[in-house]
Amino acid sequence: MSETIKVLMVDDEEKFRETTSKILKKRGFNTTMAAGGEEAVEILKNMPADVVVLDIKMPGMDGHEALAKIKKIRPRTQVIMLTGHGGVDSAKASLEKGAFDYLNKPCDIDLLTSKINDAFRAAKDISARTTEKRARDVMIHIDDYTTIQGDQTVGEAIAHLMRSFEGLAASNAVMETGHRSILVFERNGNLEGILSIQDLIGAVRPAYLSAPKPSMADAMQYSAMFWSGLFTSQVKKLAAMQVAAVMSASPPAVDEDANLMELADLMHSRSIRRLVVTNAAGRVIGVVREQELFFEMANIMLR
Repeated sequence: MSETIKVLMVDDEEKFRETTSKILKKRGFNTTMAAGGEEAVEILKNMPADVVVLDIKMPGMDGHEALAKIKKIRPRTQVIMLTGHGGVDSAKASLEKGAFDYLNKPCDIDLLTSKINDAFRAAKDISARTTEKRARDVMIHIDDYTTIQGDQTVGEAIAHLMRSFEGLAASNAVMETGHRSILVFERNGNLEGILSIQDLIGAVRPAYLSAPKPSMADAMQYSAMFWSGLFTSQVKKLAAMQVAAVMSASPPAVDEDANLMELADLMHSRSIRRLVVTNAAGRVIGVVREQELFFEMANIMLR
């Protein structure tokens, strides 16, 4: 560690406070302890800390009240909230008051160590937390995205999708502008699903390839040597089918105020390439694809 990180450990449980503080010191942190919110505030008036690890449920001044006072005294100090009785409302309140993160007790020491290091880096680049874009800033607005209704035909859908590629000459332009999928809406305006190029490729395959295979040898029955002309005939058949019959389920939805790490985590953990963005009323207002996150990564690295 090139620079010693000053940590203030605040918890009314003496054994937890001392044990955690001792481990943090062994990990190379310059750790000070406080038994409550009032003591923590007094310490910070005279001694700066890079990161405060702050319990929420304490007698006297609780963690939320202490957090507000800490951010007023030391606005650049990052605060990690710890709680054994947490919930979504408590986490939101902590975020609104300026907390860096919110962890449940008992907390894995490796996770806490990682969060302290993250908080320290954030303190050095405080502008990143206030200027980083949100979902609404990187999304393609719904008015600019290709949409269709589920009872329309696949042929109509492909015609709509092709228009999103018109005028695109270079491959990098296709990556940036071509949508590669169509949002499918019901007649009442509710999102019904999504039709991607992968859905179309899957739908063009003959049904018997997806059906259970017989127990007898079937190598010749399914041999590709008999498929000459099959692609063309299947595509023509597909063109007349309704979009709803071949589309996939709707992508996961995120709020327009969602941060970019939430988008990245969802895409990676669910192995998906796009998310829909909704407003406070739950209405779909846009789409974020993997390309948008890629270009934002490039902008951050190269600027």
